[in-house]
Parts: sequence; C-alpha cells; structure tokens
Amino acid sequence: MSAADGPASAPDTAADLEAAYPHAIRAAVLRTLGEPMTVETIRLRAVGPGDVRVRIEQTGVCHSDLSLSTGKLAQRLPAVLGHEACGTIVERGAEVADVEVGQRVIVLWITPCRHCHACTHGQPYLCDTASARSSEPYALGSDGERVYPGLSVGSFAEQTVVPRESVVPVPDDIDTEVAALLGCAVTTGVGAALRTAQVDAGASVVVLGLGGVGLSVLEGARLAGASTIIAVDRNTAKAQQASAAGATSFVPADEQMKKAVRALTGGRGADFTFDCVGSAQTIRDAWSLACRGGCATIVGIGGKDDVVSFSALELFYFARTLRVCVAGSIDGSADMPWFFDLIRSGKLELGGLVTGHGGLADVNDALDTLASGEAVRTLLAPSS
Repeated sequence: MSAADGPASAPDTAADLEAAYPHAIRAAVLRTLGEPMTVETIRLRAVGPGDVRVRIEQTGVCHSDLSLSTGKLAQRLPAVLGHEACGTIVERGAEVADVEVGQRVIVLWITPCRHCHACTHGQPYLCDTASARSSEPYALGSDGERVYPGLSVGSFAEQTVVPRESVVPVPDDIDTEVAALLGCAVTTGVGAALRTAQVDAGASVVVLGLGGVGLSVLEGARLAGASTIIAVDRNTAKAQQASAAGATSFVPADEQMKKAVRALTGGRGADFTFDCVGSAQTIRDAWSLACRGGCATIVGIGGKDDVVSFSALELFYFARTLRVCVAGSIDGSADMPWFFDLIRSGKLELGGLVTGHGGLADVNDALDTLASGEAVRTLLAPSS
C-alpha cells in the first residue's frame, strides 16, 4: 500500500479494521468549516512498503492551516490539518532502506513525482500530483468515517504516515524546533526572496505582512544583500521582530503606508515587493509599491473569489514583473541541506519566529491568535 492508497471501503469487521488501520493516535480533527477542531482518537492506516510512520515532535501553526479551517482553501473533511513539522520515524516499510527508525525528519507537504512536466522542467514545487494525497483518506475516525490529511501531512496529530519521499533526514546539529519551521515558513519566505524574485545586492525591498513567511522573506532579502528593506504590518508590535529579521525600516499598514514607503525609496517605489498576506488589496499594494520596471512577488494565498484587476495601460506603462511564489520555488528534499548550512553558519537566525508553544489542546487558540495578527508561529508538541 502506497501513501496514495487507502482501502476501497471501510473494513467490514473488527479484525479488518485492526489490520488496515492499526495505529490509534490522538489528533485535532476539523469536521466543520469555521468551527473549532476537536481532539479525538483516530486510526492511521497501515504502513505500506514505501512508507514511513512519523511521530510528530513539533508542528507549526501556519496561515495556510487557518485558510483551510475556514474554507478559503479547499480541503475534504473531516481532516487533520498541519503541514509544517519535524518528527521521528517510528516505523518504516519493507522497501525503505535509506532512513532508520529513530531518525528525525522534516515532513514535506509537497512531494514531487519526478515524472510530470513541471518536475522534469525544473519546477518540482509545481508537481501535477503533489497535492493528491490531501484528498485521499489516511485514517478512520471514531465512527468509521474516512479522515483526510491537510496538505498531505496531517501533523496536528501524534503521528502520520507518508511516503519515504516525503521526509528529509535532519542532521544531529539542527534543533527540532528549527527543523519544523523549515517545513514551510522559512523555506517559503527565504526561497521567495532568493529563488523566486532573485533579489539583487543593493536593491530596495518591501514586504507586506509579517507572519512567519513574511519575516522569512526579510531574512532572505538580508541574505541577498538588499540595502533598503521595508517591513509593513498592521501590528506595530512586530517592528522589533522585523528589525531582528533584517528590516531597515518598519511602516504601519495604515492610510499613510504608501506615502511612507515612497519616501523611503526616493519617491520611485521599491525594486522588489512581496505580498505575504494574500488578498486582492495587498496584491494591488505590492504591485503599486514596486518601481517602474520593478518586481512584485505574490507569496500569500488568496481566495478564488478575491479578484485583482489591472488596466491594460498600467501594465504597459509601469513594465513591472508580477511573479508568484509557490513553496519558495525550491525542491524540498534537494535544497534542504542548503538551509541547514545557512543555520549552521549563523546566517539564518530563526528564534524570533516562534511566539508561542502548546499541545494539541491549544490548536484552536493558536489559530485564533494567528487570525488576530498577534502571533507569528505557535509550535505545538502533539506527542507530549
């Protein structure tokens, strides 16, 4: 049984149930959009020949999880959300030989197939089948209904089962909390600056939205050698975190924001702008804050009904480039050693991203705090 496989139907007998779904674990289950998750016992499917079962040690609460919980992003229900995680392998399939039980790993939410057009043309983060597992059952609930893994991981749980290709071994000198952040926020944000937009040394940069991803974009701009790095957020309490991540200026997201940014960029706008919010308004703001010939990169994920409009004339006149960042434009497994090296060298400092800790019972509070704009990253320890 591969990670994409599940029984064609729920087992008929208790013996069948035990064989097909042998692992009873606690998980935070989303049953109704917009409603709190409930912590309950589910049964994970059996580990297939090419799979690993991972005990989740630390998992970050990401804005994408919030979007899934409200229906802004589609997800089959009931589901276990969570996709930014580090854990320990507790079981491996018969065909898995290159990772060991007891080894720490980062769980990837995008697992490239390596065969589709995107994968064979240097864009594994756009893999045609990478998201398929999120709509395939991986567990059964207490009443026998199928349960789905949010963004193919389902890390708001004590354990998960994924293909071997979905995990990256973590070196002994990389902290578990730091490794969890590499599962999404850091790789997306740093990748947005260095891989998607390819920020130049000496450039001016504006980052809208200072969640975990936005702060990581600031880190990426600093690593690129940008000379002017302007952080923008509605929560002025994030100014200190922005400075620690590399911002040279902080601007509140209010009615004076555009004027303030232009004053800091010589009246011309920034060479590179990043929208890390994901709304029609902030996308327009990122576009309008870029200079003529500049580049606006959209990192935040917006809703399908939130329409952005551009006039034909402005597209010609401003000659800006509009880019979209998916997962930092990186190959999760191939590029992770690069991030490990950045951390070892001290060039990438992630301590400021974590603003709270908790367990499974705290997941709803963590999402509420994230929605309010107060939190950056809450790390949950589901197995503790």
